[in-house]
Amino acid sequence: MRAPLPHDAPLGLYIHIPFCARVCPYCDFNVYARQERLIPDYVEAVVREMDLLRERLGPVAVTTIYFGGGTPSLLPPESVARLVQAARERFAVAPDGEIDLEANPESAREDNLAGYRAAGVNRLSIGVQTLQARGLKVLGRAHKPHVPEQALAAARSAGFTNVNLDFIYGWPGQTLEDWERDLDTALSWQPEHLSLYALTLEAGTPMQRAVERRILTVPDDDLVAEMAELAEAKLAAAGWVHYEVSNWARRPALASRHNQIYWKNGRYIGLGAGAHAYLGNTRSSNERLPARYIELVREGRLPVVFEETIDPPTEMAETMILGLRLLEEGISAEAFATRHGRTLEEVYGQELRALAERGLLEWDGERVRVSRDRWLLVNEIAVWFVPETVTSWPAG
Repeated sequence: MRAPLPHDAPLGLYIHIPFCARVCPYCDFNVYARQERLIPDYVEAVVREMDLLRERLGPVAVTTIYFGGGTPSLLPPESVARLVQAARERFAVAPDGEIDLEANPESAREDNLAGYRAAGVNRLSIGVQTLQARGLKVLGRAHKPHVPEQALAAARSAGFTNVNLDFIYGWPGQTLEDWERDLDTALSWQPEHLSLYALTLEAGTPMQRAVERRILTVPDDDLVAEMAELAEAKLAAAGWVHYEVSNWARRPALASRHNQIYWKNGRYIGLGAGAHAYLGNTRSSNERLPARYIELVREGRLPVVFEETIDPPTEMAETMILGLRLLEEGISAEAFATRHGRTLEEVYGQELRALAERGLLEWDGERVRVSRDRWLLVNEIAVWFVPETVTSWPAG
């Protein structure tokens, strides 16, 4: 394995909390319901995994910590405090580092949130998904429409000044009017950040099977695109910064620092069951089952069950594919050359010129961005940079 940071960039620390009170029908993450009894042993296993990685990597500098899941807000504050303190003791965590925790509205109580804030968590991501009762039911969410506003108020009372709200659009039965109501309400609450995700039907999930059997009907592609355009227009009118395809911030400094590491194809440590890591030129993932993960770490073994080496062509392609999602920043030609030892023009000049001629990219020789009125086509544009793919524009 090469050094954890082959280029000068932030290193993120992701901690996966795989426990949920219930599993949503659209979710294909590594999550498990009714296993909360494992939480104390799981927390200690994550601390032990930190020990094992410290022995391997040394006291590497970490700029962000992200508690994802699952439902991290099922952890008692003392468990979060234990993990944050353990990370600070084993790695060089930046004093002003972003420490983010995902919370479900129904478990975001003021006493818990105050405990998380005291533990060092300084950014909260609340999984609202929708404020429509029908939508909450079809998405399998446990909370009622009024609960997210209470959760945000509790976050403010606990001292959080950087709160993200997650929403999903394109759920079965959703109308454009439903979505507009959600957007208007969210804006009226004045959070610092909004993550707005189009529903993806993941293979094998209960929702995907229900749609396949025509039990549920999702909005068609044109309506989903209209919903995305409505969000873009409303948030732009309110002065928000659309800095990534699915993410808006009230001002640039409030953009997610941890997630920008992913979009810049940066390096990150992954802790916990099913967590992924990208260090040096190696991407890896951990044992997915929480009980087995705990057992492996107790035995003094790193719980890695999969590793792959990322070759230079793949790394360059991923830098492009992920970086194109950053609508404001895009990809710097200077940073690309410094990182990869080759210029953008040398590697992708033909593709960049062809896409710019079609009005899909802005390319001035110094920076490449998706054209602002073509951001919904980012996935189609990204295909041009996949290694060994013939670059022909899709019909239609």
